[in-house]
Amino acid sequence: MKKIKYILLTLGLITSFGLAVLPNVVGAQTKTAISEACKAAPESPLCKQSSVTGKVFVTNLVNGLLYVLGAVSVIVIIISGIFYATSNGDAALITKAKNTLLYAVVGLLVAIMAYAIVRFVIGRFA
Repeated sequence: MKKIKYILLTLGLITSFGLAVLPNVVGAQTKTAISEACKAAPESPLCKQSSVTGKVFVTNLVNGLLYVLGAVSVIVIIISGIFYATSNGDAALITKAKNTLLYAVVGLLVAIMAYAIVRFVIGRFA
């Protein structure tokens, strides 16, 4: 059972990282395509923001990490549900499943609060 848990967690992490990177790969543009588009419409927002600022980098980093953490939390919640369903009334396994669920939800809440704090600091000071 422990080996299955680690396999599912590893596959979930690999999938989460793959999905987090996917929109960046799909939305990639070449520099020549952007420069030619800027010649046609220099007032577009894409042409005005030509370099990545620290604010944009931190925002993108926090958004990506929150996405990964949300996926991992959902996987851990599902695993704790499987543990609870397969406990067969064993008090120790039920307690383990409940603690796993509790820690996953608390971790998700801490991540959401960290996201809110980062957004507040970036919005206020940057």
